[in-house]
Amino acid sequence: MKAKIYVTLKKSVLDPQGKAVGQALSSMGFGGVRDVRMGKYIELEMNGADRAGTEKNIKAMCEKLLANTVIEEYRWEIQN
Repeated sequence: MKAKIYVTLKKSVLDPQGKAVGQALSSMGFGGVRDVRMGKYIELEMNGADRAGTEKNIKAMCEKLLANTVIEEYRWEIQN
């Protein structure tokens, strides 16, 4: 199974990197961009066919290492 994990800052947390990218896009002539939020994308190849067990492991990985749950939120997709 392949897991795709998306980690982003919570809406209440300021995103200076996103702000800088938004300003750069504007200065390059892309004026239609209203807001930019940056994040992380992680792909994992997982062994096993037990979807429930895989989801449990992914949640544990996110909580313990992949996301700082104080300031970040995460979601995932699993592909067989």
